[in-house]
Amino acid sequence: MQRTEFIASRMREVLLDGTWIANTNFHDQITKVNWKQATHKIANLNTIALLTFHIDYYLDGILRAFQTGKLDISDKFSFDMREISSEEDWQELVAKFLKDANDFVDYVENMQESELEKPFIDAKYDSNIRNLEGVIEHSYYHLGQVVLIAKMVRELDSKNGKVT
Repeated sequence: MQRTEFIASRMREVLLDGTWIANTNFHDQITKVNWKQATHKIANLNTIALLTFHIDYYLDGILRAFQTGKLDISDKFSFDMREISSEEDWQELVAKFLKDANDFVDYVENMQESELEKPFIDAKYDSNIRNLEGVIEHSYYHLGQVVLIAKMVRELDSKNGKVT
């Protein structure tokens, strides 16, 4: 197995269909909640919807950077999600996330091995491989948050503390 295939399989694991590390993945978690659950705010935690948007922001932006050679995203905008006010809004975000995740994984899987050690856009951003590994680590970090928030929301639902 080539390194690009290995990295792609690790991304697929956390984003789309794996269970080896966390016994779940983003796809599994975000398709099990409705828009009210996804947008329910618990204390000062981010919502499931906002974390979904946040990871998708990077998947979409980094993929575009690989394709165009231009980095046009900024951390300061990575939580600038439009309001989710219906199930349709939520399903649009979920669909975009899943499409972008699949596109990202497919792109990485088809990268040339020689591209991995090259700088990501500019040497100040380190190498492509370092950024790809960062996507995996960042995704697992927020997946853990999504799992915990989903449990809290379901707990409220089960005690009829309203969310539904």
